[in-house]
Amino acid sequence: MSNRMRIGALLGASMAFAFSMAAHAAAPAGGLGATHYNLSSLKSDGHYDRFIVTWRPGSAERANPSLMRQSMGAALSRAGLVRATLSAQGMMQAPVQASYGRRLAIGADVLRTSRKLDRNEAAALMAQIASDPAVLHVAPDVLRHAVRDIAAPASLRPSAFKPSDTEFRQYQWDLKAPSGRATAFGDRNYGGAHVNAAWDLADGKGIVIAVLDTGITTHVDVNTKLAGAGYDFITDAFLSGRKNDGRIPGGWDPGDWTTGRPWQSMCTDEFNPPQPSSWHGTHVASTVGAERTNNGIGLAGIAYRARVLPIRVLGHCGGYDSDISDAIIWAAGGHVDGVPDNTHPAQVINLSLGGYGQCTADDPMGQAIALANKRGAVVVVAAGNDNDNAKYFSPASCPGTVTVAATGITSRRAYYSNYGRTVDLAAPGGGIYAGDRSSGEQVSDGFVWQAINSGATKPVADDSNYAGYAGTSQATPHVSGTVALMQAARLARGLKPLTPAAVLDILQRTAATPKVAPDHRIGAGILDAYAAVNMAINSGGTTSQATLLGNGVALSDLSGAKGSRTVYRIDVPEGAGKLSLRTSGGSGDVTLYVNRGTPATAEDYHCRSAHAGTSESVVLDHPAAGSWFVTVVGRTGYRGVSLVGKYLASR
Repeated sequence: MSNRMRIGALLGASMAFAFSMAAHAAAPAGGLGATHYNLSSLKSDGHYDRFIVTWRPGSAERANPSLMRQSMGAALSRAGLVRATLSAQGMMQAPVQASYGRRLAIGADVLRTSRKLDRNEAAALMAQIASDPAVLHVAPDVLRHAVRDIAAPASLRPSAFKPSDTEFRQYQWDLKAPSGRATAFGDRNYGGAHVNAAWDLADGKGIVIAVLDTGITTHVDVNTKLAGAGYDFITDAFLSGRKNDGRIPGGWDPGDWTTGRPWQSMCTDEFNPPQPSSWHGTHVASTVGAERTNNGIGLAGIAYRARVLPIRVLGHCGGYDSDISDAIIWAAGGHVDGVPDNTHPAQVINLSLGGYGQCTADDPMGQAIALANKRGAVVVVAAGNDNDNAKYFSPASCPGTVTVAATGITSRRAYYSNYGRTVDLAAPGGGIYAGDRSSGEQVSDGFVWQAINSGATKPVADDSNYAGYAGTSQATPHVSGTVALMQAARLARGLKPLTPAAVLDILQRTAATPKVAPDHRIGAGILDAYAAVNMAINSGGTTSQATLLGNGVALSDLSGAKGSRTVYRIDVPEGAGKLSLRTSGGSGDVTLYVNRGTPATAEDYHCRSAHAGTSESVVLDHPAAGSWFVTVVGRTGYRGVSLVGKYLASR
């Protein structure tokens, strides 16, 4: 049996780097920092007719959509938008009116305007809405998109692709050890995620991974068992492609093409040309674990015995923040009005999507992620493909996420990958060109290969095609699948699941140092699935006898290996005014965990200090009397480090 690879660009949000710079400039300095509203997602050439408003608890507006409309109508008046005006093109524009949309699961509400507003009009309206004392926060309800991946050319594939387990050995460099061993195509593999060794410890059984994307299609090598249990969260008929507004059961992907009316005229431009259906969700879900493994067909998925729950949030032209935030809460097991409760709550949520804007804890996406974290779900997101700082993108910059950059087979940062302090770690996403350079010859080992659908618009049933793509949206499911392996390994051994914070801590502590030094910050290093699963199994155990710290006496020349945990104790008397615990000097990278009464771990600590390098500090005012433990963890190997604990005794 032979298969064809469909080669085509996936739908994307990413635009040229120069255009992203213009988007940064469009956000005024006070927009993000203002207490009540966030303008950072507004683009200079954008148009907006949906706004998410959070009302103060107890306000009359919060309980009454009619009063919400009145409040927004007053804001429109103050913003000068209730008069007929001339557009920049000289066309007469009717007065703007307000209407009520719906309530989100976070408790905020979508309000709409009768026409789309340009950037300046939208900013003026948001400022006026936020000036209402009844309003807590305002954000534009913007469209997010699947991160634009780069498709492998047809020339990189043999004319007849024969599905068999041997294709894992030939094509999936990304799942192998970064040992430097030559691949079937002759490239030295220093960028693999070491998943093959992790399979000796876990397979994902017992874990649900929600993939919030375009949905999923049937494929001979893809497990779609939970597709019917998923949901299509797209409320707008224009985006969903349905006749009517509203959500429907099932996580299926009916297609997201923009090559025909009405989407071609409304959603495409020089940066986003018309595209056939991307089937982005099928490719991402296959990497995370939906690709059937050890079945004698095709390729392999990471957490292949986990259950993958597809949730459609992206359609023609993308998907709104309001729908995505509802879907995050629903995926984690939270309630969303109008939708039956999820009977398969996810422990891992994959978001290979995004767009411009700086995300704060008060924004709808930030609130939804916090609620998912509270339910124990780890939210993994793509950093973006704009070769830019990830802090300018959402949800990559949202608090509570695991944000993933992309690297290639050499371990070099992929030239397109976003970077910066918002990024937590990197994972294989594909470097496209020989040597992971930014141009040149495209090579087979420059891509991540997985199942795809061959339909140009609507899906082909039970397809058997595969495709290679490169992008941070491909790196992200490598991390999501590994998180599922970590939690499944603990479940199989009768251990409690790790908290989202503990998962991130282990991912970063076990990340491999790139062989090629990164040109920009990409977090702790490259995902090492085997090391992460191994540490997850052994995490939370007690350490050996703690070393006693004398008050104000420095311990010098401390050293430890990557992932090591060394415990120290300082006994604090009654009435101490302040306790400080500090590390400094030497080389490497350490994290401090501090706890009272028992040794601190990544799952159980009173406070921690986690910065790049060895300079860490925890200061406590009026600490309780007793033994305080400080655990020094090697995020990398370290040596020559000093530790000092000091308290101010009572007079």
